[in-house]
Order: sequence, then structure tokens, then C-alpha cells
Amino acid sequence: MANNNIDHAFTARSKTGAAFEPTYAGALSFMRRKYTKDVKGADAVVWGVPFDAAVTNRPGARFGPQAIRRASAILDNDPQYPFSRDLFEHLAVVDYGDCLLDSGNHQKTPGTIEREAAKILKSGAFLLTLGGDHFVTWPLLKAHAAIHGPLALVQFDAHQDTWPDDGKRIDHGSFVGRAVKEGIIDPDRSIQIGIRTHAPDTFGIKILYGHEIEEMRASDIAYAIVDRTGGKKTYLTFDIDCLDPAYAPGTGTPVAGGPSSAKILSTLRQLNQIDIVGADVVEVAPAYDHADITAIAGSMVAMQYLGLLAERKARLEELNNGNHNGAAVNHGQGI
Repeated sequence: MANNNIDHAFTARSKTGAAFEPTYAGALSFMRRKYTKDVKGADAVVWGVPFDAAVTNRPGARFGPQAIRRASAILDNDPQYPFSRDLFEHLAVVDYGDCLLDSGNHQKTPGTIEREAAKILKSGAFLLTLGGDHFVTWPLLKAHAAIHGPLALVQFDAHQDTWPDDGKRIDHGSFVGRAVKEGIIDPDRSIQIGIRTHAPDTFGIKILYGHEIEEMRASDIAYAIVDRTGGKKTYLTFDIDCLDPAYAPGTGTPVAGGPSSAKILSTLRQLNQIDIVGADVVEVAPAYDHADITAIAGSMVAMQYLGLLAERKARLEELNNGNHNGAAVNHGQGI
């Protein structure tokens, strides 16, 4: 074996490098990344927000971060498909663990998430969040917008999440409308993909409905996303129920008629032109899934984000190395 260490999540000496341990054993951080609260020098920080008190149907997404980490173990060691590289050779990634929430006082939840996210973002690292139900995206959007200003939102989802909201609700079905009304996201640069339900208001956000993307190629979907965001700093949120229940049965509000995981993963692969400054995967509820099907899909979505980030870093390093004037290129935070 190239490395006889096990429990790489604890024994790793560096924030880079593959784990080289059995996929069926060892501590289950996300893709075997080192567990640490020290984010200095990290290009990306993965953390979990195990919250599901905002659901309107089946609970259980609080177990999502745990399940995604477990499913991600198989993704380390070999060059990650379809990026044909060890993502962690040069990309420094840590697993920050989970956000500590007061299970008896949900009104404190959004503030707690926002403050902790802001603390991580202050380091300059890219923040990848594992949910949790979709309400957790609301405080995450606020934390990112505090740095970047109003964001373009790319939302993969079966639901618009624009139901009426009084600004105080703890509800996974209304945070998008609230974000538009409060100027957190720019609806003219935002797009929702895979929608298979109706809500009273679109708030001007472009929608690609489930039946539409069924007839589209992944490249066409990706083009529509790139065109809509128009170079604006973008937050990408992925509700796992965007996928058809055949590919993601373990979720709280499944809706038939959705796309395959293959089509959507291919779409994500083609989003390297977008300036993604933050991302999440939410609504994985493993108790409704007998074989980790949903968690595997969720871990692949999360890995795609890191793959795009690794490619971006590699491109910018090549530019730096080819800069004859010796001036450094500022890589920023986006993908």
C-alpha cells in the first residue's frame, strides 16, 4: 500500500493528498479529508448542517451530512471521474465537521448557521455545505451575500421554494422568495432547474421545468445556466429531490418525473465558466433509502463542486507560471 495509515481524517499531516485506505474502513469525513477547525490555507471547507425542523413533509434530512460523508468514502484514492485527476493533489480541502445547533430553539438556527458560515468564509476558503433541509440555504445565502453582494442563484430542485413568507418563518419552501425580497439574490440572473411543482410566484426567476429538461441535452441545460448567470457571482444550491425518485428516493418531498443523476452530473461538469462562490447539497434523508442510493448521488454532486474548483485552481496556477512579468494572479473564491 502507498500509505499504511488509517483514519486519514485524523492522521493526515496535510490538507492535500489522497487517503490510500480501504473504502470500507476508517473515519468517515467527506472524501477522507482531514477533520479540523483550522481552515488556514484551505482552498475549500466542507461542513455539515444537520437540521430538518423546517420540512413540510417527511423529516430525516438531519442525517444527510452523515450519510453523504459515508457514501463519499469510495470517491477518494483513484483519480476522480470525470476530472481525470486526484482532486486533492494541489487542492487543500478540510472537513470542518458539523454546525452545532440548539435542537430546542429553532429560532436561533438561522443566526447560528450564518455566523459560523461567515467565520469560515472570512478565511477566503470556498464553503461547501452538506444539509440538512433546504431552509439552511437561507442563512448561507446571507453570509455569502455579505461578502459578494446580491448573488445569482442556480437552484436544482423539484420545488420553487417561493411560497408566502413573513420574514420569520422556519420553512424550507419559502426562503427563495425571501431572498429576492431582501435583495440577497438577483432574480434576473437566477435560474431554477428541474421544477415539477407550481408556486404562486416566480419572483422573476427563470425556470427550466422537469418536462423541458427531459427534452434537453446536458450541454443545453448548462448553456442556459451560464447564459442566465451572465458572469455574476453565483451560489449553487442542489436539492437532491431535483433528481427523479428512481435516482434519489431518500428525500422528504420526492416528485416523480425528474431527470437522471447522469444528466444532471453531466450538466454540473459543464459549469466551469460560472463564478461559483459557494454551494450546498441538501434534503438527503437516508432513512427512506435502502441502499445509500440518494447519499451516493449527493456525494457525487458535492464532489463535482470540488472538481470544478480543482480545475480552476490548476488553470490559474498555469497562468501564474506562464506570467513572464512574475505578477501573481488572484484566484479569488469562485469556481
